[in-house]
Amino acid sequence: MFVANRMTKHPITVTPDATLDEAAGLMKKHHFRRLPVVEDGKLVGFFSDRDLMRVSPSPATTLSRYEIRSLLDKMKVREIMQKKVLTVPEDATIEEAALIMCNEKVGGLPVVSSVGAVVGIITETDIFKTFVDVMGLQDGKTRITVEVDDKLGVVNELSGVFSENGLSIDSLVTCKQPNGRYEIVIRGDIPSVDDIRAKIEAKGYTVIHDVKIGN
Repeated sequence: MFVANRMTKHPITVTPDATLDEAAGLMKKHHFRRLPVVEDGKLVGFFSDRDLMRVSPSPATTLSRYEIRSLLDKMKVREIMQKKVLTVPEDATIEEAALIMCNEKVGGLPVVSSVGAVVGIITETDIFKTFVDVMGLQDGKTRITVEVDDKLGVVNELSGVFSENGLSIDSLVTCKQPNGRYEIVIRGDIPSVDDIRAKIEAKGYTVIHDVKIGN
């Protein structure tokens, strides 16, 4: 799954010479928290609601609403924008984008083409939506979590249990735990959870959780 298929395409951008009031108006109108700053077709910065909050007067200010508006109208985006911008290429995977955002503690990344043009924005919300889709959370599937040791053939053996009982697996995800063991999360249409649980445990595995999620 690639960033190009999950990003917000053709993002609204702002120029470095736009006023803070103009940028804030764009974010409010379109319900955005961040805007790429583009000059002559090139990405030169990133402007977010955090940048705006950083320079806005505090609630305790004695300035009038007119004075605050006048102040924000005099300051330019270039004065407070983030000039060192993290980006991700449009052909990157969702996992790559998520890892960058996690490591750098940012909520969104401009997406650039092979020639450096801004073609989209990928945000934490897009990552969450992708996770929901990949895991099939809205499809009304049953979720079974199996705790296993790190050894060859585990996935093959578990999938064999489902196959032998005429059941399809819609999604399967593995996650390593601090104790070195793995949790394998399996989702699918499972008419009898007790039956499949017993057959999994007969293979020597431990089913630690099961639940139906979604519709």
